[in-house]
Amino acid sequence: MTTAILSALPEEQSGLLAHLEHGQQQLHAGRVFWQGRLHGRSVVLALSGIGKVAAATTATVLIERFRVARIVFTGVAGGVGDGVSVGDIVVAQDYVQHDMDVSPLFERWCVPGYDGVRLPCDPTLTAILSEAVESCLVSARGYFDHEFMDVAPRLHRGLVASGDRFITCGEVARALREPLVAAGHDVLAVEMEGAAVAQVCLDYRLPFAAVRTVSDRADASAHIDFPAFMEKVASRYAERIVRELLRNLQKG
Repeated sequence: MTTAILSALPEEQSGLLAHLEHGQQQLHAGRVFWQGRLHGRSVVLALSGIGKVAAATTATVLIERFRVARIVFTGVAGGVGDGVSVGDIVVAQDYVQHDMDVSPLFERWCVPGYDGVRLPCDPTLTAILSEAVESCLVSARGYFDHEFMDVAPRLHRGLVASGDRFITCGEVARALREPLVAAGHDVLAVEMEGAAVAQVCLDYRLPFAAVRTVSDRADASAHIDFPAFMEKVASRYAERIVRELLRNLQKG
């Protein structure tokens, strides 16, 4: 059974590609896919591209052409939830498209044809991913000490929002989050791809899980800190978490 590891940006996947064994490159739909073995498991590594449409296309190719058994998304996100700090890790339990609005025909944020506002991730795969993150944080204690974090990183589980906008303004982030929270949807983080992949995986009934490292607080510091954070933190997190995830899958 092949696991797809999906990321939005090359920096998020550079460490994984460096450890890929027997790697074979394939080009399809304008995208590069790497097949091989990673930590003893059959994998396909791919970049989703930025935004929901690009991510949906890549997820569909992984399912239709490469016949993967599951998709795991790694990447970064802006933290918007209370207590979600830079350097923390969010494992998505479900997703919402914050820029979806077909009201008054449907409830705001609801994708027509799906149950409710939230697009759920696979609970079993999500639990395995959460265990991998917890193991990573314990084993890497002290390894990520740097200028980005004042306290030790923590794991959060919950709702993540996706939309076709890179949020770099605190006022915009609050305007995005507050109506969702008021409606009972306490969003922890915001990014640009995960909800689309979750929707595709629901269509195909394929297990999906996602982990996001909080790179910023979705405010004016996002564009300043982002490149350095990708290099010094996010890529290291991704490599360690995916390694532990694949080991846990092998045990199962």
